[in-house]
Amino acid sequence: MQRIIKNNQVIDETWHLLDKDATLDGLSNCDDLIVPLQLWRDHGHALKARDGGLGVWLDADEQVEEIADDLAHFQVIALNFPNFADGRHFSSARLLRERYGYKGEVRAIGDVLRDQLFFMQRCGFDAYAIRPDRDPYEALESLNDFDEVYQAAADQPQPLFRRRQS
Repeated sequence: MQRIIKNNQVIDETWHLLDKDATLDGLSNCDDLIVPLQLWRDHGHALKARDGGLGVWLDADEQVEEIADDLAHFQVIALNFPNFADGRHFSSARLLRERYGYKGEVRAIGDVLRDQLFFMQRCGFDAYAIRPDRDPYEALESLNDFDEVYQAAADQPQPLFRRRQS
């Protein structure tokens, strides 16, 4: 069983992440599923009628604007990083939190490494599926790499100079 980092602790994964080419055939009615965007587009009505939890995952070339009207249906939004150098979903996480006010879980999936976690957290991620060849406990330590931040971000809306004026 895969272990993920969620809310600053390592836990067993309970959600099933479906492949990009998944179909409705054979899906359990009660499992917690994270479905690819295309499956949501094609079968959103049927997926909403299921008993299990529902999440959606976006590939790096897919925009959060495509699901903005449907955010209330998702407990998890997973953003895929196809490689560690592709940072497009840092902006997606900020949009989900700041523009759309999404309060559910925002999860990083794909080529997710320790060095990215602190900055992902600043953008609004609260769960991370670390690459299987990496240690999630070692990666968890990176969330405490820095004691103070200067800039405003999703996790701290005021910059340091404004906080010090208070």
